[in-house]
Amino acid sequence: MTRTRVTLLTVGDPSRVTGGYLFHRRVAERARYNDAELRFISIPDLPLPWAMAAGPSWLLARSLRSADVLVLDSIAASAAAPWLGRVRAPVVGMLHQPPGGIDAPHVQRWFRTPFDRRAYRACRVLMVASEWLAAELVAAGLQADRLRVVPPGKDLDVAAGAPTDGDDTGDVDRAGLRRGRLMAAVCVANWLPRKGIIELLEAVAGLPDDMVTLHLVGDTATRGRYAARVHDRIARADLRDRVVVHGLILPAAVHRMYQTVDAFMLPSFEEPYGTVWGEAMAAGLPVVGWQAGNLPFLADHGRDGVLVPVGDVLALGRAIEWLARDPALRERLGRAAHLRAAARPTWDETAARFFAIIHEVLEGHRKQAPRPRPGP
Repeated sequence: MTRTRVTLLTVGDPSRVTGGYLFHRRVAERARYNDAELRFISIPDLPLPWAMAAGPSWLLARSLRSADVLVLDSIAASAAAPWLGRVRAPVVGMLHQPPGGIDAPHVQRWFRTPFDRRAYRACRVLMVASEWLAAELVAAGLQADRLRVVPPGKDLDVAAGAPTDGDDTGDVDRAGLRRGRLMAAVCVANWLPRKGIIELLEAVAGLPDDMVTLHLVGDTATRGRYAARVHDRIARADLRDRVVVHGLILPAAVHRMYQTVDAFMLPSFEEPYGTVWGEAMAAGLPVVGWQAGNLPFLADHGRDGVLVPVGDVLALGRAIEWLARDPALRERLGRAAHLRAAARPTWDETAARFFAIIHEVLEGHRKQAPRPRPGP
């Protein structure tokens, strides 16, 4: 059987450990089970004018010239926008962020937005990672009937490898992670401003010393000054020995962490989906965060998590203390989180939906293609 040849256009190294890149790799690993093969090509990770100028190089890539369908990663949209009209194959968008992006400074987001919109107009269909993101896109003027929600899988792919700074969680039990305190909590996030890590640290610092030991998992060497600010905050006396930095660890170690701690905490200011929230809930952990982004679509306050007003550090601290002092509450919320997550797709189901949409677009494209004229 001939497999559908899918090429995914992204930016930089596809092996990066962030939500969008992980989404694409997990889908790619399952392509062969969905009558497809998925290959990556990348636009250089450069400022936008130089990234745009790289168009001729990726347009000539063999994997694109032989592709049946091009999937456009939203982080590549603005750089690809001037060139998509030259792509022979139908284009499908895979969006993990609103137009303009989410992690860039405001001016850059403003500059990128019209190019993103132009790129999305060239797409037959736009796959989006969450209902929240779909609503954001409709509010930004995109047509709702062009959107297809394809959420990430809930299951952590523990067999997959990833860059690691060391796996030090293998033989540590819950008491070991608590370090003599009432509760152990984990935050899985790269050190970026929108993740709210400094606000989480401030909330922990404002609590009595015996409340919680916080474990931070994620990339600590992110661009900009934010990572240095996090390091500096952790080093202050009021957090000494209350925060454990693990860095990047293998998925299997993340899975063990989920199975061993008491709660998951990530007060993101803006999160198009929040794969780690879904993973933590599937593992039976109550989740704590702001009433922002996609979290209110994943968890309800007092039912399977604790959601507090955006930016309210005191409320965040009270939520942490509430959970720390009440093991029965943690168990009830965690059990409800597990049951709610059970209804969400696995990565196998996510990949099946992803490739079903691609096959649908390709079939429609072939039906619209002009038929050769009959001979004389």
